[in-house]
Amino acid sequence: MPIQSFLNYLTLEKKYSKHTITAYLNDLNSFQKFCNKEYDNQKISDVNYAQIRNWIVHLVESKVSNRTINRKISSLKSFYKFLQKSKNLEFNPLAKHKALKVPKKVQVPFSEKEIISVLHLFDDKNDFESLRDKLIVELFYSTGIRRSELIHIKIEDIDIANETFKVLGKRNKERYIPLIKSVQKTLLKYIDIRKEINTIQSYLFITKKGKILYDTFVYRVINNYFSTVSSKVKKSPHIIRHSFATHLLNQGADLNSVKELLGHSSLASTQIYTHSSLGKLKEVYNQAHPRSKKN
Repeated sequence: MPIQSFLNYLTLEKKYSKHTITAYLNDLNSFQKFCNKEYDNQKISDVNYAQIRNWIVHLVESKVSNRTINRKISSLKSFYKFLQKSKNLEFNPLAKHKALKVPKKVQVPFSEKEIISVLHLFDDKNDFESLRDKLIVELFYSTGIRRSELIHIKIEDIDIANETFKVLGKRNKERYIPLIKSVQKTLLKYIDIRKEINTIQSYLFITKKGKILYDTFVYRVINNYFSTVSSKVKKSPHIIRHSFATHLLNQGADLNSVKELLGHSSLASTQIYTHSSLGKLKEVYNQAHPRSKKN
């Protein structure tokens, strides 16, 4: 059963949440159902690119968004890569496939006022869950780390003496990030109260039952708190990362420095955050440029 073997592989990798693995399963099952109907129960491990293209056409005609189609095809592509790696497939039928064009979503960062308002929600709260959630918000906003990076921080990765901590980013690339004083204060309080939780986990962030956090858990933490202070449509860890980069650039931070902090491999990835800084640039321009002062 190639699909089950693939899911077992994802589980053993320990890089994928249950939610992500379920999404892979649903996408593969969706294509298998299509093959059952259109190609006499042909296994999805035996199809060619023309058959996959027919599935894409079917999804488009069914009004499935390009973004969702791309995700389904990405799941299928990962499945074929696994079959190649395990010597069960010679050629990946999606090797040269190009993703469908997706309109760029405008990411609206949180304002500094919204961030401060959320942090005020934790005033005078010193229980385990409040300290953990406050630290999650503070780390996201003060460092710009990704959700997966936050989840996998280990206690041993923290170096209070040097005021830094280590994260493992994309492609297993390590980087060290500064810890500002206010975050250190929350961190030490949290680590102290964390000792009261019965757990064998070496990961910094855990649930009240001592288990490692997962993607949707962290998303809910951010969404729940920011929903009380913000009317923005999207309230997620990535929006805080976006806010971190935007606010730094607004304050005159060097683009290369922001790139390093975010763990981007190229400036092109970081430059998307400069669009949100255009308002600040216009403000500075209007105040400083001599021609802007003339009617």
